[in-house]
Amino acid sequence: MLYLLITVLIVLVYVLTRFYLLKQEVKSAARQLNQLNDNKTAKKIHISYLDKDFEELAKEINNQIDLTKKVKAEKRATENELKQAISHISHDIRTPMTSILGYIQFLESDEISPEMRKEYIKTIKHGAERLKILLEDFFELSIIDQVDYPLKMERVTINDLVLEVLLGFYEEFNKSNLEPTIDIPKSDIIMLVDPSAVKRVIENLVLNAIRYSSGDITIQLKKRDRSIQLKISNSVHSFSEQDAIHMFDRFYKADQTRMGKGTGLGLPIAKGLMEKMNGSITAELKEQELMMKCEWDIKNETIKE
Repeated sequence: MLYLLITVLIVLVYVLTRFYLLKQEVKSAARQLNQLNDNKTAKKIHISYLDKDFEELAKEINNQIDLTKKVKAEKRATENELKQAISHISHDIRTPMTSILGYIQFLESDEISPEMRKEYIKTIKHGAERLKILLEDFFELSIIDQVDYPLKMERVTINDLVLEVLLGFYEEFNKSNLEPTIDIPKSDIIMLVDPSAVKRVIENLVLNAIRYSSGDITIQLKKRDRSIQLKISNSVHSFSEQDAIHMFDRFYKADQTRMGKGTGLGLPIAKGLMEKMNGSITAELKEQELMMKCEWDIKNETIKE
């Protein structure tokens, strides 16, 4: 009887001790969470008393803390991108608008010659056209972001599509004294894409290559085991690895990709369209040669060769 009483007493002490320690641990976790919520600390929850269930609870709480930190970081990044976007939009619109208003003031003068008046009108038209293209690109970029962006997927021969786009740049190549090296398979490569979107992607990449090439341009279409790759390469000057990493980011300013010619939105538009078609677009810089690669996953597509 005494043995039983001692056993019960030991069990009771154990249970009460365990209950006390768990309660203290709950209080400690609550304090840590309060400090975290009040931004007094950024540390995750840690526990002193080892208990399997409580350890699992602390683990899930810490997972939630990590998720919350990630969401906050993404929110800050989005806010910063929006601020940059507003800044760049304001600057890019203001520049041609200021030019247009300035030349309109010149036109109001009665002292300018007919030749100068004609030249000023030409400059105003050029500025207005640039502003129109800029606004259209801004609009297209915002539309691509929408979840329900319309795509008309159909089976097309990608070889013919690439050649069709390149043919449209014949005059551009001539004006720039460029003779591209074109490597496209003769056998048909058929894939499911939106032909209009693919054309826009290729046009933007080729136009970028023509504008900023310091020499050669190479266009290469290849079929891999599970993908189709389109590579457009051109030599560049004053271009860094950092520029290659960020050149498809919105409103990223690099000398080669954002300043001077064009609106600077062609590459982000190309990236957005590729993502809508479940494809990818990347850039790589090697020995002052910039290589931009479009890749479509075709594991579920029919390929003819």
